[in-house]
Amino acid sequence: MTTKTTLLAASILFCLYAGNSFAAETITASATAAAADPATAAVGAGAVDDATTLDAVSVVGTGQTRQVQSLGKQDLQRVAAGTSPLKIMAKLPGVHFQSSDPWGNYEWSSKLSIRGFSQQQLGFTLDGVPLGDMSYGNHNGLHISRAIASENLSGAELSQGSGAIDTASSGNLGGTLRFFSADPMAEYGLRLAQTVGSDATSRTYARIDTGDHNGFSAYLSGVFHTTDKWKGEGPQRNGQFNGKFVYANDEVKITGYAATSRRRETDYADLSLDSARRLGMDWDNYANDWQRAIDAANGKFSGGVTSLDDAYYIARGVRDDDLAYLSADWNVNDDLVLAATVYYHNNQGQGHWATPYAVSPTVPLRMRTTEYDIERTGIMPSLTWQIGDHRLQAGLWLEKNAHGVQRNFYDLQRNEAPNEIFFYRNPSARVFRQRFDTDTRQFYVMDHMELIGGRLAIDAGFKGLRVETDGKTLIGGASRASGKLVSEDNFLPQLGARWQLSEHEEIFGSYSENLSAFRTGVNGPHSTSQAAFNAAVASLEPESSKTLEAGLRTSREQFEASLAVYRVDFENRLLAIARCAGIVGCASSFANVGDVESRGAEVTVVWKPFAGFSWYHSLAFNDSQYESDYLDGTTLVRTKGKQVVDAPKRLYATEVRWERDGLSLQLGAKYTDKRYLTYLNDSSVSGFWVVDASASYEWKELSWADAFKLQLNLTNAFDKQYFGSLGTNGFVASDPRGLNYTVQSGAPRQAFLTAEVRF
Repeated sequence: MTTKTTLLAASILFCLYAGNSFAAETITASATAAAADPATAAVGAGAVDDATTLDAVSVVGTGQTRQVQSLGKQDLQRVAAGTSPLKIMAKLPGVHFQSSDPWGNYEWSSKLSIRGFSQQQLGFTLDGVPLGDMSYGNHNGLHISRAIASENLSGAELSQGSGAIDTASSGNLGGTLRFFSADPMAEYGLRLAQTVGSDATSRTYARIDTGDHNGFSAYLSGVFHTTDKWKGEGPQRNGQFNGKFVYANDEVKITGYAATSRRRETDYADLSLDSARRLGMDWDNYANDWQRAIDAANGKFSGGVTSLDDAYYIARGVRDDDLAYLSADWNVNDDLVLAATVYYHNNQGQGHWATPYAVSPTVPLRMRTTEYDIERTGIMPSLTWQIGDHRLQAGLWLEKNAHGVQRNFYDLQRNEAPNEIFFYRNPSARVFRQRFDTDTRQFYVMDHMELIGGRLAIDAGFKGLRVETDGKTLIGGASRASGKLVSEDNFLPQLGARWQLSEHEEIFGSYSENLSAFRTGVNGPHSTSQAAFNAAVASLEPESSKTLEAGLRTSREQFEASLAVYRVDFENRLLAIARCAGIVGCASSFANVGDVESRGAEVTVVWKPFAGFSWYHSLAFNDSQYESDYLDGTTLVRTKGKQVVDAPKRLYATEVRWERDGLSLQLGAKYTDKRYLTYLNDSSVSGFWVVDASASYEWKELSWADAFKLQLNLTNAFDKQYFGSLGTNGFVASDPRGLNYTVQSGAPRQAFLTAEVRF
């Protein structure tokens, strides 16, 4: 056996079996997040290296064996400062994103879906580090807007059907978004930016780069963002620090990244279709009118209010996060690369609700909180070995996650409205408290083949996933369950091929299978009674999907386009339902209620008739239907053939851009089709257009600075009134009268001006 073969065998054994403990002495190196994608990475290119190439990657995904599209740093920086990359990605085909704030950062309302799959069924990573499902009810990660300041991103990549086989995610049934942080600059520099705008918005960003010193470079940045709500009362505040260093020589690249986030959000009111008709789309909570909230809690309504749920006094989200990773890539020789990443994430969070459904000693309201904590540690070793026309890869993802959730009440005072945002401590009552210890193990092996002089590329491999959660109820055992749940499949294949028809045209096709682990925390199967959990656990199956897609791409100097068609079979959909007649009194529990079938097509066109001008179009058609009826207690819910909730059939985006001599102008529009609010499709919201615009001018090589830039952004330029987010409080089977408080208004027209200087 040769030395190389021995080393490869030993490395594979390490990747597949070494990882049941997280040894501190393990070599740390960055997972090669791009290695599955031949168009964006060569042997030895790690996740951070891949980020630097994104600007050069065609938005139509040229060279990929599956539907993959990327946005570079320029795309991410043309929008209003602080805008979530999720909102920017919404211009790509098949991506549906809505929020009730202009940046897409307000997490209670931020909703993302791809090809009919909700955010909880997608995968998200930053430099290969898993972000979980980025849900508001934190249980396995954090939102991208908390993981990194938007100014420090270098690119983002979307896989509409299935993520790269090495993606560290236990829930990516319908697609993956991978984000990449910018590397430090090679030259010493200082960057300052100040944004002002509508609703007292102020965003201050500062970053200092050390420049390169014998292979070592680093940066440290900070941002503070504050704004008032565009309706109602209450601030939105966020403070972040990001730091990153890179050391690189001919053989090794070591990268470290650390981020802190302190987010304080005041919620917008959840509307129903009925309350929006009665009170208007600009209706919000009672904040700053404490007496009116007290009167409403006592049943004394005014101003068109007819229900306790039309408004509350105030609701808030409070999140503290600390994230860090350390990685390295080791080029053992010209053909072999060993890599790994170790990471740590700690989160503390609370959701506040001044509820009129509970009383304090002196006032008929009480502050109800849902409180979260997360402590995650993970490691991701991998190897890449080039053997002739084959690039072999193997890797492992191991994570330990300790997650806690509790529901508490805090007494309020009649003479003191709860206006300050802070973490509540020492509750007057505890409803429940649970702890979830989750062990995740994912491995993958893959062969990327370049044949016939590179005209034919084939990716073939499989991954295995096992997620075991041990849930313990510490308080509230009557309503919350304890017990173990295991999601496991050790053979989830992926196969893709790309054939280059000519210098400019290619066809591609892929097939993949994915599994989603059972959710933990406040909204998972443990959120039922012990009896209901025990009755359901033996028959529960984790959700899974099978994705088949094919397409054609062309890439020319003045014209790029792609066409993709797909079919996705989503199996074992999980839903909370009653398992018996109501009179019997058994608690609701989770059950598999059938399958969903999605079929669709996606078109992307970029026209560049002359230098500095481009016109982008994306069109997506998606038909996602429930394939089964189900029983809720003794009621047959006839969902077969109905459209999936919040899954528009048609999405269209267009964007015109012109740049010349430091001047940049951009106009973009997005159409979102009709969306359903109920599983029986008896309640819906209409389609709508939203238009955004921006203009900027940059002066370079000034006597007092390297560059100075002014940028004006206008969001919702025509002040369109529309329903943004659906399902903020979940979906129901039927609601023909529109009484479910689960929608939010989209933000009106707003303007922001950013001044940026570089030294």
